[in-house]
Amino acid sequence: MIREMESRDVAPVIALWHETGLYRAYNDPQRDIAFAVRDHHSTILVAEDDDGRLVGSLMVGEDGHRGWAYYVAVAPNRQGSGLGRRLMEAAEAWLRARGVWKLQLLVRAENTAVSAFYEHLGYHDTRSRCFQKVIEPVESPAEVMTGKPVPAAPSEHQTESSV
Repeated sequence: MIREMESRDVAPVIALWHETGLYRAYNDPQRDIAFAVRDHHSTILVAEDDDGRLVGSLMVGEDGHRGWAYYVAVAPNRQGSGLGRRLMEAAEAWLRARGVWKLQLLVRAENTAVSAFYEHLGYHDTRSRCFQKVIEPVESPAEVMTGKPVPAAPSEHQTESSV
């Protein structure tokens, strides 16, 4: 079954990202999840097996011009079962329901097996280059959810009156 992620799914999703090699030290998965589920422009889809275990995930969103898929993960013991295809179809349906007509995703150049998977699904390499700049680091998932900086905890040298 594929459905939208719920709060109880956060830890299993992060574990799946680690298990499938999607996790990178420079990406805070909790922050990425909080950002994805904060409004109606994006979500995370999860797939459960018949026993209710989380075996797949896909972050999907739209930016007003096109849709994007991120963190597409299928448990190693379920790869090759068609689950990845079903997750991508669910993402396409999610976008279509919002009037989005184009879906893009990024694949690391060295990840040839995954590139072949997407090509098999009808995606093609646009021969584009992606440039990135971190414009304002966000410190916590709470800051992502509220859009406001989270006050630092008082240090042991501060008293309540000095905070």
